[in-house]
Amino acid sequence: MSGRILIVDDDPVQRRLLEEAVRRFGYASRVVENGVQALEVMLASEGSDIDLVILDLVMPELDGFATLEKLRAEGNATPVIVQTAQAGIDTVVGAMRAGAQDFVVKPISPERLEVSIRNVLKVSALEGEIVRFRKLAGGTLTFKDIITRSSSMERVIRLGERAAASNIPILIEGESGVGKELIARAIQGQSDRAAKPFVTVNCGAIPENLVESILFGHEKGAFTGAVDKHVGKFQEAHGGTLFLDEVGELPSEVQVKLLRALQEGEIDPVGARRPQKIDFRLISATNRRLMDLVKEGRFREDLYYRLNVFPIWIPPLRDRLEDIPELTRHFLARFAAEEHKPKISTVAPDTVQLLQTYDWPGNIRQLENAVFRAVVLCDDTCLRPDDFPQVQAQCAGRSASSARGVGMGASLLGTPEKIEPPLIAGEAVTPQPVPGYGARGDWVGHVEYHSGAQTAPQPAALSGQAGAPSGGFAGFVEGAVPFGFLRALDQNGHVQTLESVERDMIVTAIDHYGGRMAEVARRLGIGRSTLYRKLKDYGLEASNGQDAAQ
Repeated sequence: MSGRILIVDDDPVQRRLLEEAVRRFGYASRVVENGVQALEVMLASEGSDIDLVILDLVMPELDGFATLEKLRAEGNATPVIVQTAQAGIDTVVGAMRAGAQDFVVKPISPERLEVSIRNVLKVSALEGEIVRFRKLAGGTLTFKDIITRSSSMERVIRLGERAAASNIPILIEGESGVGKELIARAIQGQSDRAAKPFVTVNCGAIPENLVESILFGHEKGAFTGAVDKHVGKFQEAHGGTLFLDEVGELPSEVQVKLLRALQEGEIDPVGARRPQKIDFRLISATNRRLMDLVKEGRFREDLYYRLNVFPIWIPPLRDRLEDIPELTRHFLARFAAEEHKPKISTVAPDTVQLLQTYDWPGNIRQLENAVFRAVVLCDDTCLRPDDFPQVQAQCAGRSASSARGVGMGASLLGTPEKIEPPLIAGEAVTPQPVPGYGARGDWVGHVEYHSGAQTAPQPAALSGQAGAPSGGFAGFVEGAVPFGFLRALDQNGHVQTLESVERDMIVTAIDHYGGRMAEVARRLGIGRSTLYRKLKDYGLEASNGQDAAQ
């Protein structure tokens, strides 16, 4: 289970017992000897990594009551479980009034401690979710509310905090589901436009014939069907922030008007007689490389440079696996409450390990949905690997695929351990190459053993050539190259000419794409006329059939 617990106790024996118990429960721990050290940890930068404090009340220098009061006075809301050998009612009431979430009496049974830790962390996570929802609704979400422990996300947050201090246009890039809109909302919530309108527009979801009207608005009678005046998204965002998601999907004619709005601070509603001045902060986002769209002529270069003034790239979830335990715990708290399953309060350590093994192509959105499904399936008090059947199946399939690849030997995956050649009737045996990878990564063949003199490797045949098996790679065949691989050496052991490599690549592409020449040309990065010319030069027209050349 995720979570790091700070143990504060002056008794070394009790510290060791608590540390061992916390470890067995699946949590990480940090141990200090007194209240002074506890405050140093909690009020420093590392205090943000602490999810729970187990605090002894009776300690020298600074006792538990004073430590708790100073902690709350500094605005630190980390939940605290207090422990003491004095179980008087006055002590319990005093601790709760000072800000403690639970109270345990020494000697503490492991079962009682585990239940207390689980309940406190669950309530803390649920309270955090509620606070975030309220801030999202009120436009006051800040970077302190973002759940992350990743160093790569710390850089994103530092950039976002600097961007929030100005009115600079921001372009947020990253894969789908990484949290681009959340970063945009945090930028607004930490700027002087906090609590002002935050208008979100998904540019890829608007019909092309309505994009201009939805963004800039229109006057009554501006076109057929415009029976009323319509206020556009730019006008709705006046004084606040306009978030354009998937900005690369904007039609070219709208890109011109967007450029003018950025440069002049005014828009031209459809059918309006004069432009309207607007005050807005623009944040754009995309899951594609806008520069590639510029090169393809699908996005205006001048607009790209106007949007890309302050770029922020958000790393995918697979590059910040340390965020998965904390995100899982917060999603669990929310969905357990929504699905009326309060008994589900934690995640098993082997489940966390499973989730960190998966690469999450859908990023945080996919993790959120996976936890939702797991909560619905779960009948236990904690989430276990069996509650994530899809993730478990894909991880198992990938492991099995890797194992099969290793079983094929170095001919596919690299250099194997040293294999001692067998002896046949007392004769020395020499390994001979048949199709496989050589030490330098070129395709030279399987390792087979033949007694006596060496035999030259047989020339490999590609799919589409004479003698090659049709339908691609169906297994290793002596003297044949598996589909998808190209020979680096000819039958005499010399490097192939570039002309031969190019010919083999064209044959492979035609076979791989089923003779669809437009797709073949696009994937090879050449024009169709160039492809047909090369087919003629290499004499491939007859061997590949007229159908493949269509």
